[in-house]
Amino acid sequence: MKMNLTEILSLDSLKIGYVSGRHENVLLPPLNASANKGELIAVIGRNGIGKSTLLRTLTGLQPSLGGEIFYSGKKIMDYSRMDLAQKVGYISTEIVKVSNMSVYDLVALGRFPHTNWKGKIDTKNHEVIMDAIEKTGMSALYKRFVSELSDGERQRAMIARILAQDTGIMVMDEPTAFLDIGSKYEILHLLHVLSHKSEKTIIFSTHDLNMAISQSDKIWLIINNKLMEGAPEDLMIEGAFDHLFDSSPVQFNSEHGTFSSRNEEKGRIYIEGDGIRRHWTEKAINRVGFSVSPVKKIPFIIVPFGNNSKWQLITSNLTLEFESIYELVSQLSKENIRPI
Repeated sequence: MKMNLTEILSLDSLKIGYVSGRHENVLLPPLNASANKGELIAVIGRNGIGKSTLLRTLTGLQPSLGGEIFYSGKKIMDYSRMDLAQKVGYISTEIVKVSNMSVYDLVALGRFPHTNWKGKIDTKNHEVIMDAIEKTGMSALYKRFVSELSDGERQRAMIARILAQDTGIMVMDEPTAFLDIGSKYEILHLLHVLSHKSEKTIIFSTHDLNMAISQSDKIWLIINNKLMEGAPEDLMIEGAFDHLFDSSPVQFNSEHGTFSSRNEEKGRIYIEGDGIRRHWTEKAINRVGFSVSPVKKIPFIIVPFGNNSKWQLITSNLTLEFESIYELVSQLSKENIRPI
């Protein structure tokens, strides 16, 4: 069945990079991708591969070296600067440091493409500003100075500014950079809500693959010679994310969507039990270099169950009991467990 999707952005053989004198430095082969209305799209790739260059090129802040960018079927070069500012908004990775500017004033800057040459904020513009402030959870802070905000609050204020700009497309270069783990998830959840409830197409770059997979509708994955796009699950089925770590000590498990270090395998061991204790016991032994054996043979582990609150390691000579996973894996490191 063909889905009724509204394509709002498309890239046709887009070449990105820089010009130095007469020399063109093309970062990637021609790129082809698309975005539909109301999608949250994560851009993922290694450092230096061209994610920021791609996002700046999408917004017209940096010229392309070839190919085309279409917004709603119209070439980007056919938009005036003011018309383009009403079509797409941008947030860079730079931390905003301004003195004596309130949150309201910062968000009001987003209305510039919609005001007259005087930049007057009338009743309609004020309502749009306050709506953006409310949607980003900044209503209690809109009179505060930006310099007084936490990193997470400041990023919310920046998102409110681009939301007040009222563009169909919002482009953000690493919006969760420099944030603590709680703020990262709050910002990404906010982007998810805005894309689906306000029908904004949000394209953002990130290094956090776990967050991107859990929240994004689509991923643009930039690897050495191409851009792959699709739902996170489609790309995992294809094993696409594995290529991010080809020469890295980190490996990605496409089946479970998890990361691990390429530690030398010390052996394989069977785990008896189920539930949350089984899950985290398996994670722990993987972390210290053991994999789980499908075959039950000595030595093996029994996780706590019923009235038994202890982990057991059954060896050829005796049964050892442990109060915690920490104690268990410490003992495992001493056992001579050979790979099966």
